[in-house]
Amino acid sequence: MQISRDPMPNRAINRVPEVTVDFWLIKLMAVTMGETAADYLAVNLGLGLTMTSLIMAAILIGALLLQFGQKCYVPWSYWLAVVLISIVGTLVTDNLVDNFGVSLITTTIGFSVALAATFALWFAAEKTLSIHAIFTTKREAYYWLAILFTFALGTAAGDLVAEHFGLGYLSTGVLFGMIIASLTFGYFSLKLDPILGFWLAYILTRPLGASFGDLLSQPAEYGGMGLGTIITSSLFLSAIVAIVGYMSLKPKRRDEVAHG
Repeated sequence: MQISRDPMPNRAINRVPEVTVDFWLIKLMAVTMGETAADYLAVNLGLGLTMTSLIMAAILIGALLLQFGQKCYVPWSYWLAVVLISIVGTLVTDNLVDNFGVSLITTTIGFSVALAATFALWFAAEKTLSIHAIFTTKREAYYWLAILFTFALGTAAGDLVAEHFGLGYLSTGVLFGMIIASLTFGYFSLKLDPILGFWLAYILTRPLGASFGDLLSQPAEYGGMGLGTIITSSLFLSAIVAIVGYMSLKPKRRDEVAHG
C-alpha cells in the first residue's frame, strides 16, 4: 500500500514540528533524558515502580490535554509532551519487565505488534501516516499513541540488545546509530519512502539515546561512566530547554502550514 498518500485541506495548520536537524537533535536528547529521568524517579521517589509509573502517566495526560488544546505547533508544549512520554514509555517497559516478569523479547514483540496495529488503524481511518498532515484531533491522537509505542518499543529493544544479548551500552548505541545512518543513506540516495524512513528512524533513536544515557549514568561495574542519573538528566534537560527556547524565538516558516 502507498503509505505516503497525504490528503489534506488547503491551508490546514500542522500541529507537529517540521523535521529538521533541530527536531532530531532535541528528540535524541529527549529520549536520552527519558531513560535517565525514569531511572532516577523509579529509584528516588520511594513509591515503587508501579506507583511512579501511574503518577507520571497522570502528569503526561495533563501535558497531552494541554498540547491538544493548542491546535497548532507550539514548541514548549509539544516538547514537554515528548519528554514526558519518553519517561512514561521507559517506565511502562521497566514495569512490565521488573515487576511483572515479562521478558524483554516478549515486550519487544508486543510493542512492535501494538505499534503496527496503531499504524494500520491510523492508515485505515486517514489514508496517510504523514507527520506533515497532523491537523485534526483524530490524527493527533493516532500520532501520540504511535509515539508512546515507539518509546516503549525502543526501550525494550535497546535493553534487549544491551543487556539480554550482552552487547553493552556503547556497542548497542553504535549499532543503532549505524542502522539510522543506513536509513539516512537510503532516504537521500535510494529514494526510501520518507514516511517509512521517518518512523523507522523515530523508533531507532529511542534505543540509541537510551543506550548513551545508560552509558553516561550507570556505574562503572555495570558498563557505564558513573555520572549518575541526576547529573545526566540535568545536562540533557538544560540542553532541551535551550533548544526549545531557540525554536520558540525563530520566526515561523510558511511551510508550517500544510498545503494540499
